Amino acid sequence: MLRKDALPAVQREAPPFGGWLGVPTSQVLRVHRSPGPIFDPEGTDDDYWRFAPALFAAGIRPGDLVLNTFAYHLTPAGHMLDSGLRALGCPVVSSGPGNTEVQVALLSDLPVSGFIGTPSFLATILEAAAAAKTSHQLRTAFVIAEMLPESLRQRLHERFGVRVSQGYGTADLGSLAYECSAREGMHISHEVIVEIVDPQTGTPAGAGAAGEVVVTALNPVYPLIRFGTGDLALQAAGGCPCGRTGPRLARILGRVGDAVKVRGMFVHPAEVDRAMSRHREVVRYQIVVTRTGHEDDMILRAEVASGAAPPDDLGDRIQRTLQETVRLRGAVEIVPAGTLPADAKRIVDQRTWD
Repeated sequence: MLRKDALPAVQREAPPFGGWLGVPTSQVLRVHRSPGPIFDPEGTDDDYWRFAPALFAAGIRPGDLVLNTFAYHLTPAGHMLDSGLRALGCPVVSSGPGNTEVQVALLSDLPVSGFIGTPSFLATILEAAAAAKTSHQLRTAFVIAEMLPESLRQRLHERFGVRVSQGYGTADLGSLAYECSAREGMHISHEVIVEIVDPQTGTPAGAGAAGEVVVTALNPVYPLIRFGTGDLALQAAGGCPCGRTGPRLARILGRVGDAVKVRGMFVHPAEVDRAMSRHREVVRYQIVVTRTGHEDDMILRAEVASGAAPPDDLGDRIQRTLQETVRLRGAVEIVPAGTLPADAKRIVDQRTWD
């Protein structure tokens, strides 16, 4: 297995793609940079990331005007979904993330019928639109990169009339699985081979057992073989009511390794280590991830040396560094020496999913 957590070191040893690029660099359309850092090549084929079938299964149809709220900068998500929408024949509003007021205005000013993004951001936009008494035509959403609690799916449909379907993919491999109209698990893309394995041994986890998602993509541009995604999942049993007989994932359960996904972005301890090395006043840190309603919260607790008086602006500087390196906003709490144990985990995920 080639583990995702090991990919940054592999790429540093054989830059820029760890020896896995199968074509000359001149035949690469784009190069993206994901947290890690990890470089992700994109080939020139239409719908290179294979998202068009997932979008169609979600109910998006040719001609639908779709709001794509994933970032087009550095990380590949924006271009991944954009290429799938274009292959499907959908015009795209390339709004990117954030700017809730602008997103609400776009829904009001344009006949947007489809949404692409994370479920939490979809909820934020729809709540803001309701508070502003803004009308819109949004009816279909395809969400990815975050857990989708059933309680949130139901609320988005019952309160706002939006049909929400979810998919699963990675920045390295593109679309891996997606829901059909039955919503009984996610159908695995027919262009990849997916195994559910014991994270310790790499052997099949067995029916009904949780295991790591390991993917083989026979892609001539970037042919990753037995790529350990670090995601834990269950394989669905039996057939799907829609009639398709291929394998399905019942659900994604969480992560195997040290990296944690927050608001759709991975936070890697090694990357945060490099960021915190800029702040010599900090001797130890811990990131705590919680969830309020359907929104992720992240706080970094920074411990200063014994007897040291931290500068007044230390918290603000750490906050800016975090946003520059992991591209996530988070609160910073400066704590006195001795607060964090010497063996404290650098990232603690306290979220629960209902």
